[in-house]
Amino acid sequence: MQNYINQEKEKAVVIGLITKDCPQSQLEDNFSELEFLALTADVECVKRFYQKVDFPNPKIYVGKGKLQEIANYLEENCIDCAIFDDDLSPSQYRNISEALKCKIIDRSNLILDIFAKRAQTAHSKTQVELAQYLYLLPRLTGMWTHLERQKGGIGLRGPGEKEIETDRRIVRDKIAKLKEDLKKIDNQKNVQRQNRGKLVRVALVGYTNVGKSTLMNLWAKSEVFAENKLFATLDTTVRKVVVKNLPFLLSDTVGFIRKLPKNLFESFKSTLDEVREADILLYVTDISHPGFLQQMQVVEDTIKEITNQKKSKFYVFNKTDNYSFIQKDEDDLSERKIENYPLEEMKEFLRLKFADSAPCIFISAKNKTNFEELKEAVYNEAKRIHTERYPYDDLLYED
Repeated sequence: MQNYINQEKEKAVVIGLITKDCPQSQLEDNFSELEFLALTADVECVKRFYQKVDFPNPKIYVGKGKLQEIANYLEENCIDCAIFDDDLSPSQYRNISEALKCKIIDRSNLILDIFAKRAQTAHSKTQVELAQYLYLLPRLTGMWTHLERQKGGIGLRGPGEKEIETDRRIVRDKIAKLKEDLKKIDNQKNVQRQNRGKLVRVALVGYTNVGKSTLMNLWAKSEVFAENKLFATLDTTVRKVVVKNLPFLLSDTVGFIRKLPKNLFESFKSTLDEVREADILLYVTDISHPGFLQQMQVVEDTIKEITNQKKSKFYVFNKTDNYSFIQKDEDDLSERKIENYPLEEMKEFLRLKFADSAPCIFISAKNKTNFEELKEAVYNEAKRIHTERYPYDDLLYED
């Protein structure tokens, strides 16, 4: 399966819409994230284009005038890539390609490309490839003229069958094979999970690039790949951790993001099963990110799609060492906003906000700040669950 973004550095523009559901402040956050995604894919975004509309143009996403403005800029600056903040329909993709005469990437396409680059194991590569083909199938017309022939022989091509129909059949066959391959892998994963015995399971969940893998490495003394880029980790890593006299399983899961392609939910079912089967969820959040509350909501919504089971959870606010706030001028009499809160005031605000949901713990995985507090809190909850589940287990009473 090919990626649609070249390996070498290239330049692009990003395009989005201001709507009643997406005000300009939200779009600016989306753009920042989209540009970070592009950077992760080795693409440099040089300009932002946006338009205020009631709803996207069903044919060309933006208005005709805006599309012409974008086309002129691309031609004048020799830029051959346009990245859209939303998913494009097959007809939008085809019409925009004809108008801009350049490479068109929508948000899902970009995320899938990054996943394809990040996938390391046979499991994650199969998951990503399936998601790519599910994305590609309805968009075959206009994206390429034909696939390399992978079938031959008399009788395999129907009478009068068009090239695009043959391509669709090839893709459907690939999807069916990949689903079968994943089913076998998922069964193996289920057996592995069943063989883990009676240990309490703790899962690190959260937005992408919030420090889950760094925390995993610190806690489990492992070497999970961690980098300041989006989706550095795709494969779920599970390690046995012992705190005091209590062993439990700690898993690092793939990060979530706004508008995560639905195809990835199906492809990464076995990975997300680690979340479903966990006893304790640690919601890791980058408190230094300006939009961390919105990121937390994305994670909450995604978890609800994965499982409706009530689980023990903790809100773990990471990167306190990078936290900053906007100091108000003395003569500024306007109401203080959340971005004006210093760290200690922000901590108190969050404790009150989530008082009825889960305990809040503030750490810096990089500097090990308050790491012992986190370990103690998780230990106490894991011990409670273990004791309720196995009241006569002498494990907890060993010296």
